[in-house]
Amino acid sequence: MKAIGNIQLVWRPGKGSSRISIGTIKKNETEGVRFQYNVLGVEKAKKLGFEHYEGFPDTNKTYTENVLQIFGQRLIKSERTDSKDFYDFWNVDVSKAKHKFYMLAFTQGLLPTDNFEFLADFNPVKNLSFITEITNLTESQISSENINIGDFLRYELDPENQYDKNAVKVYKDDLYLGHIKLIHCNVFHKTKKTFKLQVQGIEKNGVLKRVFVKASL
Repeated sequence: MKAIGNIQLVWRPGKGSSRISIGTIKKNETEGVRFQYNVLGVEKAKKLGFEHYEGFPDTNKTYTENVLQIFGQRLIKSERTDSKDFYDFWNVDVSKAKHKFYMLAFTQGLLPTDNFEFLADFNPVKNLSFITEITNLTESQISSENINIGDFLRYELDPENQYDKNAVKVYKDDLYLGHIKLIHCNVFHKTKKTFKLQVQGIEKNGVLKRVFVKASL
């Protein structure tokens, strides 16, 4: 699990809105798994309608019990008939499928019913490979004919970005697509090695709605 640093709990008021890190999940051998809200993120999110994550009502408390049990309710059940397709899409090591911290990090704990995501601050270990997503597609309105599953993309570090010094721009040839998702972009700045980016999945409706990308060292 050396590949996974902390996991950020991210929220946004709706699709196309900016992501806000509202909490941090930390795991270590001595203290186990802890969850704590991020004060500044919560202040910003509350102005946009956020209250708290179900099961963690006190935004001033550090939670040390049942953290993974509560967050793990978002994870797919291994007995589901479509679990293999799910694991394949998210590039999951099936031998670790019962480890909730690993699964939250690598599948992002996404649900169609809310606007939470679990974004790991990955470390550039040997053979790291994870699925991320390209942001800003709502604004870009890029024709879906420009990109296909399996395409290789290129990226450029964007340290002068006014919103995030760890931002990473993504291109298909010379066509700007968007940026690597918040938090996931950090690992690109932690190594001089070049990631390979390949399109893993696309949601489209004439224009690109969502583009999932496999990032591999």
